[in-house]
Amino acid sequence: MAEITLPGTGSLRLREPDPLDLPGTAAAYRTAFAAAHVVADPLGPNAPGAPAAVDWEATLAFRRHLWSLGLGVADAMDTAQRGMGLDWTATKELITRSGAEAGAVGGRLACGVGTDQLTHPTATLPVILAAYEQQLEVVEAAGAQPILMASRALAATADGPDDYLRVYGRLIGQARQPVILHWLGEMFDPALAGYWGSADLDRATETVLTLVKEHAGRIDGIKVSLLDADREIALRRALPAGVKLYTGDDFNYPQLIRGDELGHSHALLGVFDPIAAQAAAALHALDAGDLARYDALLAPTLPLARHLFAAPTYHYKTGIVFLAWLAGHQDHFTMVAGAQSGRSVPHLVELFRLADLAGVLPDPDLAVHRMRQFLALAGVAA
Repeated sequence: MAEITLPGTGSLRLREPDPLDLPGTAAAYRTAFAAAHVVADPLGPNAPGAPAAVDWEATLAFRRHLWSLGLGVADAMDTAQRGMGLDWTATKELITRSGAEAGAVGGRLACGVGTDQLTHPTATLPVILAAYEQQLEVVEAAGAQPILMASRALAATADGPDDYLRVYGRLIGQARQPVILHWLGEMFDPALAGYWGSADLDRATETVLTLVKEHAGRIDGIKVSLLDADREIALRRALPAGVKLYTGDDFNYPQLIRGDELGHSHALLGVFDPIAAQAAAALHALDAGDLARYDALLAPTLPLARHLFAAPTYHYKTGIVFLAWLAGHQDHFTMVAGAQSGRSVPHLVELFRLADLAGVLPDPDLAVHRMRQFLALAGVAA
């Protein structure tokens, strides 16, 4: 039995993960994407401000793992460190490579379309639109579904709701297939404060609904990451028929996906990266109407998720990669832009403990060995 002494916690004997029913097919009644991280090249110059050096084989292998579980992959999103180390040159290659891999294995893929190739904090609306269009072309050429990401440049430049409606309306009209909109709260990226033209979330919601209702036939859904379950449910109920609400709420996803008598959310979640197997099994339990099994699978993951995405929330990527290393999906704990330093040792120790409780460490012996390596490097005996 794998056992370790953790600072501040004492001796911990890891549990053996429960067997999961994993048919490897997509869920029937919920569309689910896992937003996937990238694996850095540990020998690359991945220092803050340096161009990203990516281990492409390990990065694509993780996407094959997600597809093998029946999940879709949402790529080139904030979970992949867009805006926090993954530059546009590397992002473009990621989209192209993931598109080819998805085509080879028949995996569902959606990719982020943004404006992060712009180097100045503000730009004119035509320049922002052209940047979006350039990335839309790359995503569509890769055979991926476009996710129109929230843009820092647009947030800094737009004078109000009409500018958002104008830019997004043009993009939606140009896309070859229905798009996914993307509302990322400022807890994930402070530069997106006041998105949709107002710091008042009620007014911002009105703008979103105006956009969606005007283009409902060309919008697959909207990903909402505001960490506010009541607001998400209200927006979900106000959407036109056929437009999905993709929850990005890593604090409340079990109840939102489960839904109520008036509907449910679908999923596009960063937390589905480390809990992919549990999520896939839970979605199939939901298909079968086994709500007790659904709850039993996802309830233990919620404390892990809430710690993983604790403030400052934008550093959650550090925990995502740490868990991928502990679980054996990559051979090192190195990140582009040196982002492995984004969380403290006590934070990652607690993350390890919660990961064990959630059953997301498939090889407890490997997890203990790597946790000891991490603590030794930090100068802590285990």
